[in-house]
Amino acid sequence: MHFKPLRLFAGLNFLVALVAMVWAALPVNAWSADSSQYTAQEIVDAGHSFFGSASGGLAKVVERAFSQYGLPNGYILGQEGSGAFIAGLTYGEGTMYTKNAGEHNLFWQGPSLGIDYGGQGSRAMMLVYNLDSIDDVYARFGGVSGSAFVVAGVGMTVLHNNNVILVPIRTGLGARLGVNVGYLKVTRQPTWNPF
Repeated sequence: MHFKPLRLFAGLNFLVALVAMVWAALPVNAWSADSSQYTAQEIVDAGHSFFGSASGGLAKVVERAFSQYGLPNGYILGQEGSGAFIAGLTYGEGTMYTKNAGEHNLFWQGPSLGIDYGGQGSRAMMLVYNLDSIDDVYARFGGVSGSAFVVAGVGMTVLHNNNVILVPIRTGLGARLGVNVGYLKVTRQPTWNPF
């Protein structure tokens, strides 16, 4: 009777070691991404083919977004133009890609207010987090943007609407310096009204 607890303890140790070895042998993506989410490598690959030669800092920006927010369940590739002299405007259009709900064309526009000067034409990739329904992306996403875009630089901001998070990653031509508060309104159809 004295040896039964030792056998039980040895059996549990063996079982724990076996589970740990199987878990460690799995690729990282096998246990961290479900079928509706994108891995960092998938996002970086899509960004490199979209941004082309201007994507030098993309991997570091994507790595930072993933470390803060996890795996996105969608992303948007598009183009936008913006300009500001204290008050600013942004207009853009693109396609949202999801693994379980297909591709969707969309448009975004929005005002900003702050210490912000300049203009920029850019390609934009937006990581989309916590998207339960496609309709959830058609909303206003607010946030603070502190940006110093250099010619062909890469930058990231974070915008929220309830539980859904957009992380715009931009690279482009022009220079825009400043800090501003504003929002992006995502719509199904283009509109000139940023409000």
